Amino acid sequence: MSHRESLRLLLLCWGAVLAGCGPEAASDAAALGLEVTLSRAVASQVGAYQVAVLKDGARRNCTELQRTCLSAQVKPDELLELEDVDGRSGRTLRFASAPGGAELAVDVPVGRDYALVIEALSTDTPARFLGSSCNYLREVNTGTNAAVVAAPIELTVGTCDPLFPR
Repeated sequence: MSHRESLRLLLLCWGAVLAGCGPEAASDAAALGLEVTLSRAVASQVGAYQVAVLKDGARRNCTELQRTCLSAQVKPDELLELEDVDGRSGRTLRFASAPGGAELAVDVPVGRDYALVIEALSTDTPARFLGSSCNYLREVNTGTNAAVVAAPIELTVGTCDPLFPR
């Protein structure tokens, strides 16, 4: 994957509110660090996180993207193809919420002008949208990348289906 760099997502369960925190030290020079903090009060409700990266980030309004499911707002072809360390790929990647936190790695194509959206999904079947975080990624380089500070995940229970068709 010479044309991709790793975006590391650190999901930690602690704190008083659902909010983004400062950058975590990257384990390798080409990684982007991202830390998301989850309140213990809602940790038991979150079953998974869904990660997506949108093209044309500068023309996107993150506040609007966080109001409801991403799947209700964008077409699948507006999302970049992502891959995790286990070789799973797709326009969205889902990761189970782990008590105590988990380190997730997502390969994002090298490029410019992206919007990173992380949606919290419920433990219900089918999963419900609980809220999301949105960050602008101006550039993903083949070399060293600056750390990403995650925007807060805003709790917004919605009736939309957060899952994109596979």
